[in-house]
Amino acid sequence: MMNTKVAAVAVSLVLVFLAWSPLPVVAQNSPSTGINEQTPVEQVRRLAEQGNAAAQNRLGWMYITGQGIAKDEKQAFIWFQKAANQGYAPAESNLGAMYGQGRGVAKDYEQALNWLRKAAQQNDVEAQYLAGYLYATGQGTAKDEKQAYQWYSKAAQQGHTKAQYELAKMYDYGRGVTQDKEQAVALYRKSADQGHSDAQTSLGVMYATGQGVAKNQEQAVFWYRKAAEQGNAVAQNNLAVKYKDGAGVVQDYMQAVFWYRKAAEQGNAGGQTNLGAMYDNGTGVAQDKEQAVYWYRKAAEQGNSDGQTFLGAMYGRGEGVTKDDAQAVYWYRKAAEQGNAVAQSNLGMMYAKSRGVAQDYAQAIYWFRKAAEQGNADAQYNLGVFYETGTSVPQDIQQAIQLYQKAAAQNKDPDAQQKARQRLSQLQ
Repeated sequence: MMNTKVAAVAVSLVLVFLAWSPLPVVAQNSPSTGINEQTPVEQVRRLAEQGNAAAQNRLGWMYITGQGIAKDEKQAFIWFQKAANQGYAPAESNLGAMYGQGRGVAKDYEQALNWLRKAAQQNDVEAQYLAGYLYATGQGTAKDEKQAYQWYSKAAQQGHTKAQYELAKMYDYGRGVTQDKEQAVALYRKSADQGHSDAQTSLGVMYATGQGVAKNQEQAVFWYRKAAEQGNAVAQNNLAVKYKDGAGVVQDYMQAVFWYRKAAEQGNAGGQTNLGAMYDNGTGVAQDKEQAVYWYRKAAEQGNSDGQTFLGAMYGRGEGVTKDDAQAVYWYRKAAEQGNAVAQSNLGMMYAKSRGVAQDYAQAIYWFRKAAEQGNADAQYNLGVFYETGTSVPQDIQQAIQLYQKAAAQNKDPDAQQKARQRLSQLQ
């Protein structure tokens, strides 16, 4: 029997790739020249034309934001450049950002890094963070995680929340520095305390899994909620899992559906798969197979292997969609090729039973073996049957017994466990 059970997708930390943020450095007030945010554009321009670097930077900012003057990114670039050429750190940082974003000038990451490094060396915190980002991603330079670590560290020490988060990830995964989960937790916390939703989510994961800190599901829920309420889709999915499982919070299927939906509607594939499962099982919401198919398909089309597996199962059973074994095979294969053990087992069965594909025992064995090696009890049982009967493989009773024993020892699949025990009772 094919394993088509539907369960919540395990909590996982999805890594968030940074994009260039808007220009990072607000033109600073300059008490020595009387320049501040209320200074009229005419006065700022006059001082800028006299060579005052703070005024030049301020004028560039006014052009980029359209504050008191028509927006003009090329003029902004000109004035940032004038100030940067005088070694004025905020302008160097702004000029680097202009190059990095391709605003007022052709995008040029090498020039971006050049100017950001100049500002960073003057202790400009935003420039330090962005220089770290360029080294981490290999833009404008060869990828260099040690350099990224250096600049993220400098910015993090000044309290830069994004730098704290990026540095935490480096400690978490041992990139550019020796892996240190406790240090990762400390930095995630610093960033999370400043409201960074990805850091809050990551800190929740650390509590949920007991990495770098004692496992504490209540704290995991606390931090997931903080991030979820800011609209973080990963946190919304993870919080929903906690409500579904009753881990760290009173079990509440309706709340699980609420948060899965929040995540799903933002395009989070895990949330889409899990929301589909709630509709599929009628948990926390009226059972609706068509809605289950709808959400499984959303996730499947994003490449989510669980969504692909469950969508294949719906096609195989003809639930919420017209029964179509060829489509079932199509989606099982998509997931199986990503290493999804349930999909591998189900694809093996499709080959064994000639459903949606020509019967091919060699292919069935191939996919059952893939799944069995990952501990899938259904596949272990089915592969055992092939060895016991000598179908397309040399008969090997001992190998069959070993596979049945593995399946029988598992409690996650009672059906496969029972069948394996029955075969063992006849062979031993």
